[in-house]
Amino acid sequence: MTATIHMTEKDIVRFHIITKLIEGLVAEAWAAEQLGLSVRQVRRLKHNVLERKAVAVVHGLRGRPSNHQIPFATINEVSKLLHEKYYDFGPTFATEKLKTLHGISLSKETVRALMTSLGLWKPKRTKENGRYHAWRPRKERYGAMEQFDGSYHRWFEDRSDECCLLAAIDDATGCITRAEFGASESVVEVAGFWKAYIAEKGRPIAIYLDKFSTYKINHKNAKDNHELMTQFERMAQEVDIDLITAHSPEAKGRIERLFGTLQDRLVKELRLVGIGTIPEANAFLKATFIPAFNAQFGVLPADASDAHRPLTEIERMSLDAIFSVHAIRKVGNDFTVRFENRWLQLMKIQPCLVCRNDTVLLEKRLDDTLHMRLRGNYLAFIALPDRPPKTHERITALAPKRAEPWKPAADHPWRKPFFISKPAA
Repeated sequence: MTATIHMTEKDIVRFHIITKLIEGLVAEAWAAEQLGLSVRQVRRLKHNVLERKAVAVVHGLRGRPSNHQIPFATINEVSKLLHEKYYDFGPTFATEKLKTLHGISLSKETVRALMTSLGLWKPKRTKENGRYHAWRPRKERYGAMEQFDGSYHRWFEDRSDECCLLAAIDDATGCITRAEFGASESVVEVAGFWKAYIAEKGRPIAIYLDKFSTYKINHKNAKDNHELMTQFERMAQEVDIDLITAHSPEAKGRIERLFGTLQDRLVKELRLVGIGTIPEANAFLKATFIPAFNAQFGVLPADASDAHRPLTEIERMSLDAIFSVHAIRKVGNDFTVRFENRWLQLMKIQPCLVCRNDTVLLEKRLDDTLHMRLRGNYLAFIALPDRPPKTHERITALAPKRAEPWKPAADHPWRKPFFISKPAA
């Protein structure tokens, strides 16, 4: 039975030239030039053709299994893992987990081809809308601008309810500077986020965020009245941080892409370690996920210096007061202040003069404690269980306690008699 030889067009041309050489129709130098080989290689090829005929010009490994072929046992193991654990992973992420958790080293293209054949991955079409986007260059220094936002998602899938992930990414390095799970994107959650951020790293120069109601007043009257500001705008102003509001999601694309990545990777990471509560997830973010993410995706900034501004000791002591919810109230005729359906009774002894109808500043801090301030002084008060009854006591003002007049002791020299001696005659 005659064996079939599979020859390419290149093999046919090579065999034709070597045949001419054997028949003496061409010289060795001419054949070497046509084939791109040395004269010595042509002589060896001529000798092989004389012995083995046309099969000599065909590569010896053609039709044989590759020496680098992945073993069938490995393919079966990977297929099983992809079906059981990584059925909704992307090829790149699945490749990383196969290597780190199972010690199986495959290229992402191999995993992509395998997942496509198993029906676990559908290749994405190339975007062909023809739109041009001008890329804004990164900031040069770490801390020059932080992009910040919150994302509501079922981060724990069916293990817990939907919650909000607050995250800040540095514009210069692409590193996650802080991420924290919370119940919502409320002013209290955001204030706690940035208070911890500033206490740890210092004050960034600017924060890039959207026009969510926590960050900006979107009413049309706010355009004409620049004094209207949100609680967070007031906090940022007091710590000297510029707030930049984006007019579209694409403008702050770095934080938007981060949440797209986290909704894919972080959800699966939390599933693999079995985390289903916010405290556990925050500990996992800080200790494990963020360092690994920054090591893999972070880039070096153009300028290695840090743009974060450190806090002075006085500024650090003022963080509790700055990152609290402020409210303006009037002192009533009975020297009570009403706040959130509670009555706060001012004490008679105060560090400064307090009159009726004085405007005081209430601070509701992150630990849910209340503080009342007037002209830079914190007033003393107690919370009443009910609305106080009307009183007929005529008090016009509360003043600091006066010190009692000083009295000298009984044996003080001032109390002793004294005599003036007359000069001698």
